[in-house]
Amino acid sequence: MSDKPVLWLPRRVSDATIERARRDYDLVLNEADTPGTSNEIIAMSAQVDAMMPCHSEQFSAEVVSQLYPRLKIVANHSVGVDHCDLAALAAKGIAVTNTPDVLSDATAELAMLLLLGAARHTVQGDRLMRTGTWDSWSPSFMVGKQVTGARLGIVGMGRVGRAFAAKARGFDMEIHYFNRNRLPPDQEHGAIYHESIDTLLPVADFLSLHCPATPETLDLMNAERLAALPNGAILVNSARGALVDEDALVHAIENGKLSAAGLDCFKTEPGGNPKFAAYENIFMLPHIGSATTKTRDAMGFRALDNLDAFFAGKTPRDLL
Repeated sequence: MSDKPVLWLPRRVSDATIERARRDYDLVLNEADTPGTSNEIIAMSAQVDAMMPCHSEQFSAEVVSQLYPRLKIVANHSVGVDHCDLAALAAKGIAVTNTPDVLSDATAELAMLLLLGAARHTVQGDRLMRTGTWDSWSPSFMVGKQVTGARLGIVGMGRVGRAFAAKARGFDMEIHYFNRNRLPPDQEHGAIYHESIDTLLPVADFLSLHCPATPETLDLMNAERLAALPNGAILVNSARGALVDEDALVHAIENGKLSAAGLDCFKTEPGGNPKFAAYENIFMLPHIGSATTKTRDAMGFRALDNLDAFFAGKTPRDLL
C-alpha cells in the first residue's frame, strides 16, 4: 500500500499534469472525462485525501455537508471558485485553493478576439465564405465598428482585466475602468478610473467584463445598464455568464442599442443560450478562455504545487 496521498481528478487535464500527478500521488482519474456529479463527489470523499476539480464540479453547501472527513483539500483547477461554497468547506475544515495568475494572458487574448470578432462581422463573414454565398461587394458591405482609438470600458481590473488593458493599448484604445478599488498609478498606465459603473457605461464604446460572479454581480449587465451604454456599443464577456441578463442582451441586440456582442461564457454551460444563435452579430465561443497548452499545463502545475505544499505541512500559495 502506497503512503502517497490519494488524489481524484474528476476531469482529464493536460497530459503533463496527469503525468506529474501519477508520479507524486496515488491518482484516481475519471477516464470518461465527464463532470463529477454530486453523488460522485460525496462518494469519492470517502476514498481520497484530495480532489482537483474544475468549475464543472459543484461543491454546494448541501454537497459539502455530506463529504466524508477523509477529504482534506479541494485544489481547484481554475481561478474562479463560484462553484464552491467556501464558507461550508471552511466549516468542514477542508482547505480550498485555486490557480490565479497563470491564465491571465490566455483569457485576455480571447477577450480581444471576442472584441474584434464582434466588431468586424466575423460570424456573417465566415458564413458567407463557407457557404459560397459571397457574391457581391459595395462600400456599405459589412461595415463594422472601428477598434483603434475607441473608448474601452473595463469592469474589473484584476489580473485578467489588466492583461486585457495592456493588449488593448496596442490598438490605441482609450481605457476607462471600474474596480472596487482604484489601482496605483504604476498599474493604471493612463487608464481613467470611475468610482461607479454608472459613470463608466456612457463612455464605453466597447465594454468588457472581467469581474467575478458573486451575489452582488448577478445580472450586473441588466436592461437598465445596457441602456446606459452609447448607441451601437459592443459588450464582451469572457468572465462568467452570471454577469449578464441574457434576455436583456437579446433585447438590446434587437433594438440596436448594442451593435454586437462577443461572448465566451453563458448562464447555462455547456450548451449556452439557443436564442443567441439567431443573431449573426453575437460572436460566441464555448468557454475556452484559458484553453492553450501552455496555460492548461500551468494551471495543473499550480494546483499540484498547492497540493504539494499542503501535504508537506506548509501553507499553499493560493489558499483561499
